[in-house]
Amino acid sequence: MKPETDERLTPAREGRGEVREKASRFFGMASRAGGVPEAESFLERVRREYHDATHVAFAWKIGAGADQRLRASDAGEPSGTAGKPIALAIEASGLSDVVVAVVRYFGGTKLGTGGLARAYRQAAARALEACGVQTVYDTVRLEVRAPFERLGAVRRLMRPPDVVLVAERFEPDPAIELAVRRSRLASVEATLTEARIPFVVRP
Repeated sequence: MKPETDERLTPAREGRGEVREKASRFFGMASRAGGVPEAESFLERVRREYHDATHVAFAWKIGAGADQRLRASDAGEPSGTAGKPIALAIEASGLSDVVVAVVRYFGGTKLGTGGLARAYRQAAARALEACGVQTVYDTVRLEVRAPFERLGAVRRLMRPPDVVLVAERFEPDPAIELAVRRSRLASVEATLTEARIPFVVRP
């Protein structure tokens, strides 16, 4: 069984790609989506932009591990010729937290199921390639309440991307909020406990 990781690859930006097949045009669009509402908002924007398209098929892959959500839609194309090829392109890219839509304008010549699946996958793959890649981490928020004389010890824990400062305030007492990679959480908690520096885990 593959161990879960707190690290995953996501799109760095929106990407687009185009494929032409026997006068039919396929426009692929890919974007980062941190949740289902964000993915649905992206798809609605695509549908508005390409309101005259023959089909707008899509797939998304959101989250990781037990919380991962997958969905694909053929959008009226023959079963398995649009949504599944797009999902396969996402899987091949290695990206998560991603939604891909492929818009088709029919050119008058039928492509057959194999031709359709190939064009949808290629358009999706080109859009995903244009996205670029960034690494994101699953984190846990800690609020650390350290007296002024212990702030140095807390600051020494900050080592991006493992431990990142989110916010700090000093009135009435110092409170520092940290984003800690899940894989580093036990170590950070142990260090704070050993130093007798109070902290709480934020939801």
